Amino acid sequence: MRAILALLAILLPSTVWASNNVTLSSMVFVEKAVADDAGRSRIVLEEPKSVMPGDKLVFILNYRNAGNLPASDFIVTNPLPPAVAFQGGAESAQVSIDGGKNWGTLSTLRVVEPDGHTRNARLEDVTHLRWVLKQAIPAGAFGKLSFRGIVR
Repeated sequence: MRAILALLAILLPSTVWASNNVTLSSMVFVEKAVADDAGRSRIVLEEPKSVMPGDKLVFILNYRNAGNLPASDFIVTNPLPPAVAFQGGAESAQVSIDGGKNWGTLSTLRVVEPDGHTRNARLEDVTHLRWVLKQAIPAGAFGKLSFRGIVR
């Protein structure tokens, strides 16, 4: 039952915000080790049929400037599904650990514990990712952003 709930939380369309006339599509894959014909293990990405706690995920966000003009000040904000812990792979992204209220690199963010003490933020504290592309995206141009997660 928990696997089904986790799968639904991952596959339900999450809210992804983008500025300008840029279209977005998102995909999620499960990373699996499979043996090839020679018995050597290799990593493949598969569409998730079911997921279990500990499964490694790869999220890919494709963007395309559907407008007739360059898209400047392009920003994508992606909340993480609650069933997924961030695992990195988004070096150019800013992160939030408080639902998108504050942003920074993981090393600059601090978590206040229930007892009032603070600690450095960890990967599993991330709630949102945000990419701010400095360069304008030419009309018709496209690209992709990605990050990794693990099912809690």
